[in-house]
Amino acid sequence: MKNLWEEIIVGNMKLPHRLAMAPMTRSRALADGTPSDLSPEYYGQRASLGLLISEGTQPSEDGQGYLNTPGIYTKAHIQGWKKVSDRVHQEGGYLFIQLMHVGRISHPDNMPHHRQAVAPSAVAPGEQIFTADGMKDVPVPRELRTEEIKDVVDEFRKAAAAAIEAGADGVEVHGANGYLIHQFLGENSNVRTDEYGGSVENRARFAIEVTKAVVDEIGADKVGFRISPGAPLGGVKEGVHIDQVYGIPCFRVR
Repeated sequence: MKNLWEEIIVGNMKLPHRLAMAPMTRSRALADGTPSDLSPEYYGQRASLGLLISEGTQPSEDGQGYLNTPGIYTKAHIQGWKKVSDRVHQEGGYLFIQLMHVGRISHPDNMPHHRQAVAPSAVAPGEQIFTADGMKDVPVPRELRTEEIKDVVDEFRKAAAAAIEAGADGVEVHGANGYLIHQFLGENSNVRTDEYGGSVENRARFAIEVTKAVVDEIGADKVGFRISPGAPLGGVKEGVHIDQVYGIPCFRVR
């Protein structure tokens, strides 16, 4: 605690202290996922803190779970986030965009293509989600085919590149809180029998592949990873330890 308010160098950033603004879902984006004009104002007002981590931002259409959340996979999204990053930088702050694929925590009513959500396994979380018509049960997701998982990894990679194009200083990969990466880690949310399920190493494979792809694309100094050790959120039950693989933080699951 005695070092909390001291300056620190993190990657290419010189931060005034050891605190950062945590991501919070705002649900203020336009219907197509483009950040609205409220976003530059919101983040600009908070830029004096130093490092801001944005609200969860979907890397693809399949990644959206909630109404009016932003994306980072189209030119319009990039242009919208460029306004945000410019404002944050003008106010002396830094911006990391959080890449959040919700996996099964979604509903067709909330997704732009209105399709069934995807997940490691066809297991519903047993929860409800807010839609334009009120609260509804989260339906059973569609299990990703093995060959599709590589495409999802590539969605994260492309989203990271898009974030940097939008002027962000880096990205945070959301591997927590019951969303897609966390679902792969969970024993009860991942009942696969291929190389992405079963053993600890297999269940951690997706998290490692996503993080490595993002690091390879934009550099390790621009990448963070969010975890929620042992938190049974989104119906996911497991415990997590941090380990080092490929020189970047990743998971060891109990």
